Amino acid sequence: MLYLPTGIVLTNAVVEDGVPTLAPFVEVLTDPFYFGALADVFADPLAIGEHLQSLAGWIAGISVSLTVVFSVPLPSVSLEIPIPWLAIDIPGVRQGLFGFTAYQAALSTVASVAIGLPAAYVLANYEFYGRQTLRSLTILPFVLPGIMVAVGFYAMFGRSGTLNTILGGVGLGPFAFVESNPLAIVILAHAFYNAPLVARITVAAWESVDVRAVETARSLGASERRAFRDVVVPQLAPAVLTGALLTFIFTFMTFPIVLALGGLQLATVEVWIYDRIQRLDYTEAATLAVLETILSLGLTYAYLRYESAQTGLSQAASPPPKEALFPDLQTTLSPRRLAILGYGLVALVLFVGPLISLVIGSVTDGSGFTLRNYAFLLERQLEGESFQTQPWPAIRNSLLFGVATLFIAVPMGIVISVLTVRAGRSGTIIDTLAMLPLAVSGVVFGIGLLQGLVFGISLPGGWQFQVTGAVAIVVAHAVAAYPFVTRNVSPLLSSLDPAMVESARALGASRFRALLDIELPLVASGIVAGAAFAFAISIGEFSSTVILASGSESYTMPVAVERYLGRRSGPAIAMGTLLLLVTAASFVVIDRVGGRYEL
Repeated sequence: MLYLPTGIVLTNAVVEDGVPTLAPFVEVLTDPFYFGALADVFADPLAIGEHLQSLAGWIAGISVSLTVVFSVPLPSVSLEIPIPWLAIDIPGVRQGLFGFTAYQAALSTVASVAIGLPAAYVLANYEFYGRQTLRSLTILPFVLPGIMVAVGFYAMFGRSGTLNTILGGVGLGPFAFVESNPLAIVILAHAFYNAPLVARITVAAWESVDVRAVETARSLGASERRAFRDVVVPQLAPAVLTGALLTFIFTFMTFPIVLALGGLQLATVEVWIYDRIQRLDYTEAATLAVLETILSLGLTYAYLRYESAQTGLSQAASPPPKEALFPDLQTTLSPRRLAILGYGLVALVLFVGPLISLVIGSVTDGSGFTLRNYAFLLERQLEGESFQTQPWPAIRNSLLFGVATLFIAVPMGIVISVLTVRAGRSGTIIDTLAMLPLAVSGVVFGIGLLQGLVFGISLPGGWQFQVTGAVAIVVAHAVAAYPFVTRNVSPLLSSLDPAMVESARALGASRFRALLDIELPLVASGIVAGAAFAFAISIGEFSSTVILASGSESYTMPVAVERYLGRRSGPAIAMGTLLLLVTAASFVVIDRVGGRYEL
């Protein structure tokens, strides 16, 4: 279900009219529109002296000057003090389509890590009312269909959005947040998606830090800051890098958010592939898709090599205790608690604002409060024809497909984790290949599915292999979800003390029994986190589901939202609100049930 569609796309890129060729790759690699300044290098890679001369000319063009940015007025003496500043002038660089895609992905990754780490710090180190529920809901943004996130950001940051309405109440605005800087809004939308991912992965690692190691460092004379830097940070680094890498790959292959908020003006590789498909240029689309996949796989392999060289996360026999977040007024007014409150305010605007705006949009129209959108959904459910999209089948299918995905993706992810951890150095290559679903974009996967399994593949004897419907959807969801289980379980599994397994084996336990009774319980927190991600991926998956959900029986909630959007936005926003409520309730249940098995 993964390698076959991907193979079909690869074949389209290297075979033209039945003849193998690399001409499309050469054409793309040497086109400055795609690779900017690197196109000259790809066109003539042996002209090393000429390329170095160009690089030296670019470096020589960098200038640093001392300037006065602004002055500080001193009214008492009628004097202004000039503030000197170093101005750095850097010549422009032709980025090309791939360069710009990497640039926006890097900015999105920095923003996601910067926003996600404080959330991980608060959730891992402080106790407060609703902490467990908040932790459960951190995954909620990750499951929203991209088109709904775009609608939510327009509803929050648009000229007539919620934020401008609030600012208008104090005499400010309106501000054109989206129109004046669409790249910044796209980066924030990416952070909306991926900062919770970074936070969730890092929280699990932070709660696995053995507090006894920190206390030992302090007893040896290390300051609190030194103990944090030398003991805690090295144990968090693999988790943070995992989140950063996943964020970079996801935002490198971003599609619906950029298409909706930036359009072709901010086109990434993925958006341009979609545009080429719309223009029926399948060869160029396939070539771009293959190059994009190669880059993503390269990044994944580089990270896995790094991860395998680390000692990994330790399973804490003594996890760090949690402090009360606001025990009294004096503590609440301390700089650290005030900084947490400030961060909470920013998170409220960035994460809760678009979601609340969606809910408000579902019960309002231009004339005020109304339940007309929900009445439409109820009427469609009670009186709609069987061929029409109805709310309950969409909710039912999403939940059933999500549970079925868990039964496939969780065992599959655990087995791959065990194989890669025990395979030694060759495990990195196996792990990289197993992570292929992360490196293959939804659009590429959709092209392969459409041209292969959906249309059918001819077999000898007049048979035809065709996959559609519920089974195909569950398998596609499981393929997309199992890497998240693997990435959550592998670091914990690789850090276990082999002596525990050897002791069990010495007492007569089989290798499978040792795995079942010793290793899996110790990595239960990673399994639960991976299961939550797998369920989230299934609930929010759209790209392949919209292709495979032919007919009127196997569509899911994201597909229903898209189908309602084709008519008018009100019912789609109401359906999106139901998606929010159903998935939020599901994740709370999963975390509460799964939390029993966390150590």
